[in-house]
Amino acid sequence: MTLRQHSDQQYETELRKLRDMLLLMGAKVEEMIANSMRALVERDSALAREVIGDDREINRIELEVDDACMRILARRHPVASDLRFITIALKIVTDLERIGDLAVNIGERVIELNQEPPLKPYADLPRMAETAQAMVRKALDAFVSRDASSAESVIERDGELDAFYADTFRVLLTYMMEDPRNIYRATRVQSIAKYLERVGDHATNLAEMVIFMVGGTDVRHATSIGLRALGESTFSEGEPSEERDP
Repeated sequence: MTLRQHSDQQYETELRKLRDMLLLMGAKVEEMIANSMRALVERDSALAREVIGDDREINRIELEVDDACMRILARRHPVASDLRFITIALKIVTDLERIGDLAVNIGERVIELNQEPPLKPYADLPRMAETAQAMVRKALDAFVSRDASSAESVIERDGELDAFYADTFRVLLTYMMEDPRNIYRATRVQSIAKYLERVGDHATNLAEMVIFMVGGTDVRHATSIGLRALGESTFSEGEPSEERDP
């Protein structure tokens, strides 16, 4: 990530350390998603329990990021792009922590499913997971490179996960209607699909925050994203007097 260069090298180090913690947290939640899906496909309850245990590390990093942000805000009084970076870091860490929670939820459902005979091949779930992971990774890459265009592409992919979820729900509903004995397993598979869809929502949140960090354009609730107007940002570099709360 190209952070503004400061004459105070300690300040520069603090900002880079904060960025590195966020990237470490992002890599860890990606790994948790991948492992939870491998546990599902391979019916590996031990791996699912490892995913659940990994939540402690995610929570630890979240607290460290929060503490680092508070210290920088209190001691450095950042303005302009640095202020956006710190405030966005506080938001990003929350979404990453929730992605970790969703991976834990998947692990819990996997353990329940592994106590039952397999329902049917989980063809779309691994594809959903791959899409969700790719969205998280690309959002974090956009954060590092300060690339609003790349972040926009993450937002545009959210519809893919929504479509996957809708298709999966219809298939599972058919299984449940065919045989009531499928209901217990089908509802757990449906929950996993929903968790993956929610991961995509959080990745979208990350991308929206990157767009705000780069240019000050808030697209969170826009009916039309309008990313081409980034150059007309109301959050002007070098004019801290015009700053507003994100």
